[in-house]
Amino acid sequence: MKVAFITSMKWGLTHFIYRDIDALVKKGHEVRLFVLRYAKGLYNPLPDWKVIRVSRLRLIFSQLWFLVRQPGTYARLLVMALRTGSLVDLWIAIGFVDQVRDVDVIYATFGDHKLFTGYYCKRITNIPLVVQIYAYELYNNPNPRMFVEAVACCDRIVTASGRNRAFLAEQLGLPANRIEVVRPIIDLKSYKFEPKIKILIVGFFSEKKGHDVLFKALKILNRSDVELWVVGDAAPFARSPVDCRRLARELGMESQIVFFGVQRDNALRTLYRECDIFCCPSRTAHDGDKEDLPTVIAEAMAFGKPVVATGHAAIPEALDAVLVDENNAEQLAEALNAVCNSSELRRQLGERNREAAERLFSLANNDRLEAILLRPSKNHALANRSNTAQVGDLEG
Repeated sequence: MKVAFITSMKWGLTHFIYRDIDALVKKGHEVRLFVLRYAKGLYNPLPDWKVIRVSRLRLIFSQLWFLVRQPGTYARLLVMALRTGSLVDLWIAIGFVDQVRDVDVIYATFGDHKLFTGYYCKRITNIPLVVQIYAYELYNNPNPRMFVEAVACCDRIVTASGRNRAFLAEQLGLPANRIEVVRPIIDLKSYKFEPKIKILIVGFFSEKKGHDVLFKALKILNRSDVELWVVGDAAPFARSPVDCRRLARELGMESQIVFFGVQRDNALRTLYRECDIFCCPSRTAHDGDKEDLPTVIAEAMAFGKPVVATGHAAIPEALDAVLVDENNAEQLAEALNAVCNSSELRRQLGERNREAAERLFSLANNDRLEAILLRPSKNHALANRSNTAQVGDLEG
């Protein structure tokens, strides 16, 4: 089956539309995407999907060519478009129509301009038209008059709920036997609860952070019950940047690594709270760049989380366990495995880390900084008063 999907990509494809297209393609059907607006977003067409975009040049020449070939049809449709305020939809349909003629069915993904474009394609080609109706088209349609005309012309109407089906039949008078309730699909193999041990790493993507070592350790670990949460992203100021997303793809670990991007405040605290293990595989970069004592370790300790880290730089000043050598994915995997295997060990390490955080990283540190800043400040003030007094004596 060849399907002409008339859709829009204001910010990529809508998730549920992407899923339907993907499922149809995997079943062996040929899907062509006729896109009214094109902007990449979260869900974009896969490389092997055929995408036909609106082209202004094609629009102009196709109008002239269609007028020459089918002047009567053009005149009738033009009158209809002017009467219903859908002239642009007609023009777009004429621009698409030569690539629609050999499909088996036209499928409009919403009852708005996608449907109106599909309506004109059907009027020109006589190919069956199916529309998917959601909700906003029923209550806030951009062209209600054209909607009534176009939806009545559809061979089948698909909607996601019985409520919409009743509205279409009762309020618009559409035959109930042409309206099908088809709910969105969910990949139930992927969307299901599975207990996971969540390992968290926080930091910009630079060599000294050791993301690549952790990713390799995760691969060595080879545990389906472990998931890595990655907070951070590439930074323009980072020395020796690392493309962590590409690395995850190359290692075949995409299904076990979740990238959250840069986070702060409540969002970051939530991830600290919900993770099971914090990992900080810091190391010396090839250009000599190093960490000192990463603040993220202090934050994880404050949340009472077990921390698996390297003995890099000043990290042993805060942690005495669990520490491994730098750049050693095998050691890191072994340490992570031991902590993953024992909830009791995780609890003990977390409690110890919380106690250490209270001792090492409390607001009392700011009191000390304040005192350090005040001493020269007071001396400077005394010196200024003394100098002022001396100047006064000289003037007197």
